[in-house]
Amino acid sequence: MAMSGPPSRPRGGRRAPMAEINVTPLVDVMLVLLIIFMVTAPLLVTGVKVKLPETRAKALDQDSKPTVLTIDESGAISLDEQPVSDAELPQRLVELRERLEPDAQLFLRADTGLDYGRVMRVMGELNRAGLDRVALVTTAESSAPVTTGSVSGE
Repeated sequence: MAMSGPPSRPRGGRRAPMAEINVTPLVDVMLVLLIIFMVTAPLLVTGVKVKLPETRAKALDQDSKPTVLTIDESGAISLDEQPVSDAELPQRLVELRERLEPDAQLFLRADTGLDYGRVMRVMGELNRAGLDRVALVTTAESSAPVTTGSVSGE
């Protein structure tokens, strides 16, 4: 009995269909997507640049996107990233109170280098407009923004 070699190919010269999946293009696409997300993720963080004070308090739970009032290092005020002058601030706060739900909370972000009086004047305008549920935003030691608690006018 003679040993037979590999099975012979059909006479037409056609190959059998390949039954394995080539994952190299998939890996290439995934690496490109990873690079795109790594580059664009830092660009998605928008807002007014403020150096927040640090605290060791735990963060509060958040369910929805809050309304944010920001005071930057020069004392300029922004309401949800839209600049607001000192003269129009009282009217904008009254309009804000009218459109917010009664239990809605406003977040106040103030630069750490600001004068204490400047922050208190803005908080006084908030109180005068009837916005008593104000949370002061700080950064934790890990440099992530943290809402430390609420200040109530009651």
